[in-house]
Amino acid sequence: MKLTVVGYWGAFPNKNEATSGYLINSEDYNILVDCGSGVLSEVQNYIDLSKIDAIILSHFHADHISDIYCLQYEAYLSLKMNIRKKPLEIYAHDLDSKFNGLNYKNATVAKRIDDKTVLNFGDLNVSFKKVIHEVPCFAMRFQEKNKVITYSADTEWCNEIIDLSNGADLFICETSLFNNLKGQVSGHLTAGEVGKIANMSKVKKLLLTHFPHYGDLEQLVTEAKEEFKGEIYKAKTGLTFEL
Repeated sequence: MKLTVVGYWGAFPNKNEATSGYLINSEDYNILVDCGSGVLSEVQNYIDLSKIDAIILSHFHADHISDIYCLQYEAYLSLKMNIRKKPLEIYAHDLDSKFNGLNYKNATVAKRIDDKTVLNFGDLNVSFKKVIHEVPCFAMRFQEKNKVITYSADTEWCNEIIDLSNGADLFICETSLFNNLKGQVSGHLTAGEVGKIANMSKVKKLLLTHFPHYGDLEQLVTEAKEEFKGEIYKAKTGLTFEL
């Protein structure tokens, strides 16, 4: 199982970069996790769009889905030209009316998820937990044989993300806030909270992501390290992990 960081900014992308997007390759399957602003352009550095088998969306905020609509056009055109061999499956919760818009001209097909869903892509299994955010949002656990990647999506402190990340080889966690904002912004985590969750869950590697557009981002790493003594990485475009 291989993970590539396609985009990692919160809210909007910096120049020549992207908001949330992560590519997971597992045997014959290629899964795009979230599809925020700039992801559609950036992901083509790592894979042909027609080779993406499925997309899994955590929630319907623009910085996680804005490029999905252009990708629907691509899927439609590549099917007509016989480049893509089958419709693109888009998995998301249906607690928002935007879910129905994920169906497009039989080229993209909306598939519902909830906290009881388990998806199977060969040996890769994906399970979900609803976490706490401004809108309904689902964190994800990817397991291939004995290797685990957990993705927090957007969340504030909750038991669900602690349970889902338990024992993960790689924990991808939103780190939207510096510690001095603890308790002042709902729906997101401080760096210290992220480190504490990683420590409680006994993860092996921690990947900080979903960054703010102010302050020294290295401080986020420092604050996370105060709570977690394992390996910590700061997300950047093209960063890869192979498990």
